[in-house]
Amino acid sequence: MDRPDASRGPAVKNSTRRAFLSRVTVGLTGAIAAIVGLPILGYLLAPLFQAPSDDLVKVGLVTDFPLGKTKLVSIRDPSPLPWAGQTAETALWVRRRQADGPQMFQVFNVNCTHLGCPINWQAEAKIFLCPCHGGVFYEDGTVAGGPPPRPLYEREWAVRAGDLLVRQAALPNPKQG
Repeated sequence: MDRPDASRGPAVKNSTRRAFLSRVTVGLTGAIAAIVGLPILGYLLAPLFQAPSDDLVKVGLVTDFPLGKTKLVSIRDPSPLPWAGQTAETALWVRRRQADGPQMFQVFNVNCTHLGCPINWQAEAKIFLCPCHGGVFYEDGTVAGGPPPRPLYEREWAVRAGDLLVRQAALPNPKQG
């Protein structure tokens, strides 16, 4: 009185339901992981695939900067993430060296190259001074004394139609030469 069909029937039916529920569970888990994980992955990887903004930004008219003087200006801070918006202003020191020509201006970041503290222009002494650790820079940005390991970071600039434009940069460039 062996009834193989009767004994296999419910087991096959339960096995099929168990397999179906397992597949549904795995599928739903995968869908939820994708819904949650893809935006997070996109957020983390987006900066790798987008070049930071390095546009030229107007800082003023050429006539706003007297010959031989150094002036503090500010520009909008570049952001590599389009949804970050304008989070801060970046200050720059602009020094007018000549009346005209390729060496007309020097534009420096306000941060000391030692630890990044903001530097101050001392007009009487014609030096930049870092109050944190006593770093001193000549008016051309080279190190005069103290712990800074390199000259002040400079920004590229251009003059167009009487406007002084400065290149935004996510990371500064050391002074060349």
